[in-house]
Amino acid sequence: MKILIVLPPFFPATDVGATIKQILPDAEITTSTGFEQSSAEVLVATTFTKVDEELVSKFPSLKFVQIASTGYDNVDTEALRKRGVKLSNIPTANKESVAEHVITVALAQLKNLLYFHNEIVSGNWPFLTNSTELMGKTFGIVGMGAIGKRLAERLLYFGANTIYFDPVKIPEEEEENLGISYSDMNSLLSKSDIISLHVPLTKETDRFIGEKEFEMMKNAAIFINTSRGEVVDEPALVKAIRSKGIRACIDVYSHEPPDPESDLFKAPNVIFSPHIAGVTVESQQRFITDTIANVLKYVQGLEPSYQVLR
Repeated sequence: MKILIVLPPFFPATDVGATIKQILPDAEITTSTGFEQSSAEVLVATTFTKVDEELVSKFPSLKFVQIASTGYDNVDTEALRKRGVKLSNIPTANKESVAEHVITVALAQLKNLLYFHNEIVSGNWPFLTNSTELMGKTFGIVGMGAIGKRLAERLLYFGANTIYFDPVKIPEEEEENLGISYSDMNSLLSKSDIISLHVPLTKETDRFIGEKEFEMMKNAAIFINTSRGEVVDEPALVKAIRSKGIRACIDVYSHEPPDPESDLFKAPNVIFSPHIAGVTVESQQRFITDTIANVLKYVQGLEPSYQVLR
């Protein structure tokens, strides 16, 4: 079975390719989709490759697409569905790194690290602080998938009061094990001291958090987005930062790289990162191994894991 793997140009293709070739020696690896046609039955890509109808049309024999990422909003699922092509993602490889990132930036905001850093490098020495603790805070998780669950597990050790919203309520036994309780979305927004988004980008979640939702939040609440930029109405976020003192931690943007002249970057008390919440040395290795393992399952005639389209 012919396999084509498309890597982004900035990836260490030699190192990654060497790992892949050890297990899939016949796989073809490329950093370009400029070819006219491919006879591959399996396409492996990252979120940096747009798997749209134009690309899919270049694969007359395509049967399976594997995205080496949690998100798959770069894929035209309708184009695959029309062709009867299966689609899988890898939703668990970065759950550790995203959970750690969320807690890191939440603590940075609670402990006023940005303020203290800027004061000290400016030659000042603050004597007073209004820093607060994570213990006892109400932490709202929006989306209880693999990442949301891992975050809840981590928060157990901090003594946070964790509530969650998800369209599908998880079993009570699992809620007890995670130390979480279900909340409707409006209550979560109004009760939480910290809110973290962990939802995929879909038609339903596009601009999911807007002016109305920010208005429900507490003044000076901490708002964290490591999901997708389009889930949040950016102008509404900027307004909430300025009018309600919302302390934001933003890892994802509607356009990446974002416009450096955006009003968002002029807003106070915001921690920015370049879509790397899930990117660690360890998570990238897991993405590679989990992706290869899933492709091997399909090649060997087994049902691949994490199927989005069957």
